[in-house]
Amino acid sequence: MKSRKQNALLTIALAGISTLTLADDGNGQGNKPCGIPDATVARVQQQLASVATQNNGGLFSPSRMWSAVIDRQGVLCSVIRLGDAWPGSRAIAIAKANTANGFSNDQLALSTANLYAPTQPGGSLYGLNNSNPFNPDYLAQGSGIGRVPGGIITFGGGVPLYVDGKVIGGLGLSGDTACADHVIAYRMRRAAGLDKVPSGVGPNNTDNIIFASGTPTGFQHPHCGASDIAPEAI
Repeated sequence: MKSRKQNALLTIALAGISTLTLADDGNGQGNKPCGIPDATVARVQQQLASVATQNNGGLFSPSRMWSAVIDRQGVLCSVIRLGDAWPGSRAIAIAKANTANGFSNDQLALSTANLYAPTQPGGSLYGLNNSNPFNPDYLAQGSGIGRVPGGIITFGGGVPLYVDGKVIGGLGLSGDTACADHVIAYRMRRAAGLDKVPSGVGPNNTDNIIFASGTPTGFQHPHCGASDIAPEAI
């Protein structure tokens, strides 16, 4: 089996949806192996094609998305694109994966949606967005695999990945409203069987999104639009 360094470009075609592309930066300098088994990374990413055809709310149907997976150390394992997703969403997807992984542990899971209110001015975590900046060297498409890009995003679309009660990394989605991104990430993680969170601040002790009826407080997130999917329907 070829290594990621040997596989400079891996293209996975999924019938009826689009083509997903995973690219290595190819420089061979300082790259680290992903700490998540390749089969697990593939299982997560393969969920995007089917989830994208569901009613996820947001602007686009089927969904147009970037999806990123990082391991517990922050190493970028995979970035894929489905459809004509916004180029700027690539870095956001990576940063969401990094945020969900970086602020979840074996006691409490926090999705990026849970971090919206506390990171607003006056919130208890205000300034968190400046704590782990994204490395601009990895903005270019095809860059960053095997590296630690960093990045913090505190709106919906990032969820931690769990195996046997332990965080193994994070999943980040970007390409639509933050609310739709959260729905897709949440559904992909569940379909991959990596959603057994220990506890959370969201509904039913999960890390699901908590919509605010007014100004978000606590761990709430604002609505994105009339098409938002209710948490219990995700």
